[in-house]
This record gives sequence, structure tokens and C-alpha cells, in this order.
Amino acid sequence: MNIRLILEQREDQILSPFARRSADSVGRLRAEEPCSLRTAFQHDRDRILHSKSFRRLKHKTQVFLSPEGDHYRTRLTHTLEVAQIARTVARALALNEDLTEAIALGHDLGHTPFGHAGERVLNELVAGGFRHVDQSVRVVEVLEKDGAGLNLTAEVRDGIRRHSKGRGPLLGVDPLVQASTLEGRIVRLADIIAYINHDLDDAIRAGLIKPGQLPAEVVILGQRHSQRIGTMVRDMIQSSLATGGEDIRLSPPVVEAIEGLRNWLFENVYLVRTVHDDFAKASRVLRELFACFIEGRESLTAAGGRPFAEDPLEVSVTDFIAGMTDRYAINLYQRLFLPQPWKIL
Repeated sequence: MNIRLILEQREDQILSPFARRSADSVGRLRAEEPCSLRTAFQHDRDRILHSKSFRRLKHKTQVFLSPEGDHYRTRLTHTLEVAQIARTVARALALNEDLTEAIALGHDLGHTPFGHAGERVLNELVAGGFRHVDQSVRVVEVLEKDGAGLNLTAEVRDGIRRHSKGRGPLLGVDPLVQASTLEGRIVRLADIIAYINHDLDDAIRAGLIKPGQLPAEVVILGQRHSQRIGTMVRDMIQSSLATGGEDIRLSPPVVEAIEGLRNWLFENVYLVRTVHDDFAKASRVLRELFACFIEGRESLTAAGGRPFAEDPLEVSVTDFIAGMTDRYAINLYQRLFLPQPWKIL
């Protein structure tokens, strides 16, 4: 019995006409025998979940560098929250939940250590710049499995590549910005819904801000963490249904509130001195590591880097640094640049 065929038939029966069905996938970079148990998008999700890059997310900063408490978010818990929000919306809209989850789980695999501070450093140092979305695609296409990559479907790779919006508008119409699937467009919005809520929650926990300090323009979203998420998720579902299910939308008041809260977080959390000073130190760590490794391939391999022969040195150095966890980068910096205690036998 081929379980995959049964699941594909079930997708035909229950999914929206606008959903991307597994059987209709554009396919993979390299042809392979389909799994008899899982659809193509289920298989992609599992490959991401079991990858080394996914496991490393648990030791990569979200907002606060090496927090003392156990309840602050990491890049891994952020990813899981994005996946939960995105699946809720996909299910309500009868879209492909497996595709949505695979994109969500893979969207930050190429993120640097030390959060966006690490991304800014590499963007300054690397010729042509650095974007974590492009690095995430490189991780799944090339770096995982010692150069073999994960061989994911085109739809998952497209959703990963086009998930980020930075500080730009939430609802772009440029096809170069939008994912080619509705499932990918859900993840793009679920990402910001997740991070503005949990970053605000962590900032309150850290004592950076008080609950009553929230700006008036975002009161529409709710006073509590659960209220704000509920408002945004409900609005995305209802606004998308209002298009007949053809597009993923948010209402203008909610878009305005989300963008207002995002801008407020930049001014009151991300760029405040108590947060910024630690990231300035972290940035120096990455700059000095980069300068050390770019001197020659021997320096890179001696430190544990595993470059591919066909890649320029700068690409290999970027891959190595972007793949580091926070603690790995700090420990390596201490080993390379700080005196080590003598071991007396």
C-alpha cells in the first residue's frame, strides 16, 4: 500500500483550489524516488527538522544575548512560534499545512550568531553583502549533509528565500518580493506576528519596558500577548477569506498597528543602549574571526571550518561564521585570541 498516494488524494478532496498540492510540486533540484509514506512537503519538513542547522538554532540569539533566565526566546523557539501561527492560518484557509510548516521551520536556518547584529557585520564585510534568507537557501541547497544539501522542493525553497521583509511594507505586490505560493505568503506574515509579540514579551520580562508603555496606536492589537496574537491571526484569516481565498491579506488598521509596533520596538528595544552595547561586543567577535580566517584557508581549517574546494575563501569563511552558534563563536574567539591557562601535568 502506498500511503503517499492516499495522502495526495486526500489533499485533492479537502484543500482549497488555491492551495499548492504535493503532487503538483515543481519538483526538486535532483530527481529522486518519492517516499511511499510521506508527501513531498512532509518529506521536506522532516529533512529540515532533522538537520544540523535546525538543531543549532537553539543556541542562536533572538533578541537578548545569553540571557540569564530560561524563558527568553532563542532563534529555535522563534521558529516554532512562526510554524504554529502559520499552521493555524493555513488550516483555517484550507491551504497545504505541510508546505506551510516546512517553509516556517526552514526560514531562519541561515541566520547568523548574535541575531541581526551578526547579519549586519557579515553584510558589511562580505563583497556583495549578506542576507540571512539567501544563506538559508544555501544551507538547504548546498551546506547540509556535507555538501549534498537537503534537496528540498522548489516551493519550500521559494518560501524560505522570500520570507523576509525587514522594515519594509508588509503587503508587497512585487512578485520578486512575494512567495509564489499562498503558503509561503502566510509564513512571511507569521514571522513578523511572532517576533513583534515575543520580542515585546521578552523585553517586558527583562525590565526594559513596562506593560503600560505600549504606544496608543497598537492598543487595537490587545493588551496581552495572547490577545495580540489572536487579533492578528484572526484578522489574517478573515481578510484572506474576504478575497475569496485567492490571496493572503491583513486589514489596513492591523497593518498600520503592526508596522507601528515594529517601529516602536526598534526605538525602544532593539536599539537601546543596554541591548546595543552587548551586540557591539558580539560584532567585534565576528569581525576579528572573519579577519583571522580570511588570511588563508589554513587558518579556516585549523579552526574547524570545512570549505569546499570549488568555493572562494570568502564564501567558505562566511559559511563557517554564519553557521556558528553564539557560544561556539565566543568559545572559538577565546581560544584563538585570549591567553589560555597552562595545564600542569
